[in-house]
Amino acid sequence: MPRMANTPSQDGEFEFWRNHAQISLQPVAPPSILGLFGFAAATFVVATNLAGWYGDTNTPAFLFPFAAFTGGLAQFLAGMWAYRARDGLATAMHGIWGAFWLAYGVLFLLVALGALTPPTPFVALGYWFIALAAITWSGALAALAKNVSLALTLIALAAGATAQAIGQLADISGWRTLGAYFFIASAVVAWYTATAMLLEATYGRAVLPIGMLRAPHRPGAQPPQAIQFVSGEPGIKIGQ
Repeated sequence: MPRMANTPSQDGEFEFWRNHAQISLQPVAPPSILGLFGFAAATFVVATNLAGWYGDTNTPAFLFPFAAFTGGLAQFLAGMWAYRARDGLATAMHGIWGAFWLAYGVLFLLVALGALTPPTPFVALGYWFIALAAITWSGALAALAKNVSLALTLIALAAGATAQAIGQLADISGWRTLGAYFFIASAVVAWYTATAMLLEATYGRAVLPIGMLRAPHRPGAQPPQAIQFVSGEPGIKIGQ
């Protein structure tokens, strides 16, 4: 059957569509700057309470708004904006932990209002942490392909969720305390990672090392270009 006129050949079809296709993308600021700062702040405040650094019977009334909005709403929004940056890892981690902090805030709102008294052991919360630990270990494995700093954040976070799950299910305070300290470590590394991303976004170059695993990323070096677009904003390149 003769080939129709004006139809590109099979060999040239890819080049034809590459030259004629149009994609409109809107650059966005790196969503993980907000997500990691929100996570770090909420996790530090809650984890230090879990570790016994402070707290009394009135503490739930002060914890729930901070957990729900700083760790929950801010991080969940960052996860949704990470869709625009085409960052699957950030979408998953900010989305799931943002949702957790929203739920945690609601839980402690009910405690503060006297509508709920946390049982001992808190078995249901232990199962929350089982699910979070499984998802976060998956994220930590994926983060090993990106940078050391993010991987350490998620490894400490996954370890904390694992220890909390054991401590809540088995009612062993030592495991709960261990989990709290893993959470504190995760918050500190998350703060450092977000700070490094913030400085890079404002100075236009890497200032603090985060251990990039895909390309050189030394302090003072220009950020690597993931694809051909000169301006490397999230939204016109994959990831942050």
